Amino acid sequence: MKIQKILNILTLLTGAIAVTVTSLWIGKQAYSWLPPQAAAESLLIDDLISFLVTLGAFIFLGVTSTLMYSVIFHRAVKDDFTDGPPIEGNIALEVVWTAIPILLVLWIAGYSYQVYEQMGIQGPSELVHLHNPLGMESAYAEAKDTPALAEPVEKIDVLAKQWVWVFHYPERDITSTELHLPSDRRIRLALKSQDVLHGFYIPAFRLKQDIIPNHAIDFEFTPIRPGKYSLTDSQYSGTYFATMQANVIVESPEDYQQWLAQTATQKPSLATNQAASEYAQTSNQSVQTGWVTVPPAAPPLVNSPG
Repeated sequence: MKIQKILNILTLLTGAIAVTVTSLWIGKQAYSWLPPQAAAESLLIDDLISFLVTLGAFIFLGVTSTLMYSVIFHRAVKDDFTDGPPIEGNIALEVVWTAIPILLVLWIAGYSYQVYEQMGIQGPSELVHLHNPLGMESAYAEAKDTPALAEPVEKIDVLAKQWVWVFHYPERDITSTELHLPSDRRIRLALKSQDVLHGFYIPAFRLKQDIIPNHAIDFEFTPIRPGKYSLTDSQYSGTYFATMQANVIVESPEDYQQWLAQTATQKPSLATNQAASEYAQTSNQSVQTGWVTVPPAAPPLVNSPG
């Protein structure tokens, strides 16, 4: 009897170890499912996603392996159609399976809030007259020993309208349809919408912010990886919202300053606008099809049309 009990305990421990190790491995694989980590905030988000994947894998594997073990080793013998023993009113078991989900939810909520606090992206809190927690620090500010912390914040105005992005750099008073950013420096965007609800979304940064008409929303992040990425409108803003995309260029601070200086010497010109082109092509057709749509805004005058 004791040997059987010991074997059952060893089987349970072996299964728990196997499920834990497999879940940790699956959680590590979650990093490879995501785009490159191009912003400091993406490191925090990816850690959170890996944690959630690990937790989900552990629950899934734990439940399915328990079911499989029961089906294989504790199934009724052939032609046995009797009911199992009546079991009800196990208070200890009910307390356990109630407490475990509650603790898991609190764990996830606490970790998620910690990530949000470290990101310090600000967002629309001003719109609801709330203030960020006193202890809030940006993901960039975590490395307090780095000399780059003393660098000033780079401010850029972002205007979203149907269907184009326009970026204004107040320091040089230049505009562009490409978003150029210096790496390893805190960026503060002032997001505005000229017409309807838009969504500022850069997958490589793991950041998304809705832009509400008639409101300016400060939005902060820190790009860390030079390269070319995509900005897209994550909200359905009208017929041609799929064309509302822009390149995001993250470059070294030296290259960024060089781009600013070079762009400042260029005279403003009309930017290429895919939505306006498609609308003009549709309007010139002899036979009109589909619903009447809102005309796109006029192509903007920018120093750097991209």
